[in-house]
Amino acid sequence: MQLLKKFMNEFKEFALRGNVMDLAIGVIIGAAFQAIINSLVNDVLSPLIGLFAQTDLSYLVLTLNDVDIKYGAFLTSVINFIIMVFIIFLLVKGMNALASIGRRKEEDKPEPAVKKCPYCLSEIDIKATRCPHCTSELLVNLEEELSEKIDIEETKTTE
Repeated sequence: MQLLKKFMNEFKEFALRGNVMDLAIGVIIGAAFQAIINSLVNDVLSPLIGLFAQTDLSYLVLTLNDVDIKYGAFLTSVINFIIMVFIIFLLVKGMNALASIGRRKEEDKPEPAVKKCPYCLSEIDIKATRCPHCTSELLVNLEEELSEKIDIEETKTTE
């Protein structure tokens, strides 16, 4: 009995986890969306294509040895698939465009043109190797040197 209770608690935790609920909602919305696409293809596009072909696609059948091959229904399914993939492509493209709006603002920030001298705290050109105010010699790539020192110290501690 204890084992069953533990199993049910684990299952409840798994089922209520955010990713599983998101997936379930996506499947439900996808099924409803599929019904809309099926209606679009079966009720609108197939009759329009039928105007040119003089028949409805879904009723196209090839009979071989008393076996019906419903290639019209297959063509309808292919059209459904293409429309569904195209709409999902547009949705993903739109979501990526929305997500990149925030990133563009961060990327558009210009590189700093000045830095502070660590000795006299006056502003100097970013490329300067010596402070024009206090004449102290500056480290050009302070960040790179610090990260190299950190990497060296981490390798020493792991050995």
